[in-house]
Amino acid sequence: MIRAGIIGGAGYTGGELIRILLNHPDVLISFVQSKSNAGNKISSIHTDQEGDTELVFSQEMDESVDVIFFCTGHGESSSLMPTLNIPARVKIIDLSNDFRVSPKNISGNRHFVYGLPEINKTAITSADAVANPGCFATAIQLAILPLISSGHTADFYVTGITGSTGAGQMLSQTSHFSWRTSNIQAYKTLTHQHLGEIIQSCRQLNPDAPDIHFVPWRGDFSRGIFVSAQTKSTASLEAIKKTFNDFYADAAFVHLSDQAIHLKQVINTNKCLIQIEKTGDQLVIHAVIDNLVKGASGQAVQNMNLMFGLDEKAGLHLKASAF
Repeated sequence: MIRAGIIGGAGYTGGELIRILLNHPDVLISFVQSKSNAGNKISSIHTDQEGDTELVFSQEMDESVDVIFFCTGHGESSSLMPTLNIPARVKIIDLSNDFRVSPKNISGNRHFVYGLPEINKTAITSADAVANPGCFATAIQLAILPLISSGHTADFYVTGITGSTGAGQMLSQTSHFSWRTSNIQAYKTLTHQHLGEIIQSCRQLNPDAPDIHFVPWRGDFSRGIFVSAQTKSTASLEAIKKTFNDFYADAAFVHLSDQAIHLKQVINTNKCLIQIEKTGDQLVIHAVIDNLVKGASGQAVQNMNLMFGLDEKAGLHLKASAF
């Protein structure tokens, strides 16, 4: 059994990670750290886990584990890691944005591999540290990377809407129920923090990759991401679909759909569904994911599986909510 530890386990991504790992056939959770909740039962915070575990939050880290997941806030992992005595044999998976983009992907003697399995599976398999991709970044990259890899050079104009859990658990005006319900809003227009990692992956596959123009939206729902990427292409729809099917031939969780896709097909799963539409030379690629699973904790477990030589889908056979 793989012994896993979680640092920062009281938030949304920590809760999702606990839920998945409790049902993973090859993992035993050794500790879940939370300074603000130390001594409290995990199920007192993550109430969906009532009856599933008697674990309590710990104050300190247990060094005897095989892997540590950092579910800390952005900016916290990079300052916290140097203060912890993490043995070199212990693998690290960080869910923040601290180590995703070079040259900031180094902490001490560890070099963080960018953890998008659809393009970096080989590197992840041999890595001792992985930087888990962002939620919007995951959806957008899975929508556009097949074309980028094929030499596509026309700019992408992307819109995407995300649920309130993407903002984290700390209460703010725009995550408050009274503000969020029956409301939407564009935010961080053309400046979203995930653009750096998206551009990095695009240039990894194609040094002449086009620009990405992204307008994110806050949605009036709790979880899920729906992105639409528009660009120009003279290729036929059939040829474009073949490009996507070839690119994702070995992808465990990415599927191309011939029908209109929607969020409830992927909520509570590690899947990404993609739909492609074309009129004239105008091409639109839609992609949907669960921001807390494929966009965070599920992808972290997928990366863990690869790092330990397990079946990539282990612990991730999850049923969509559907309705």
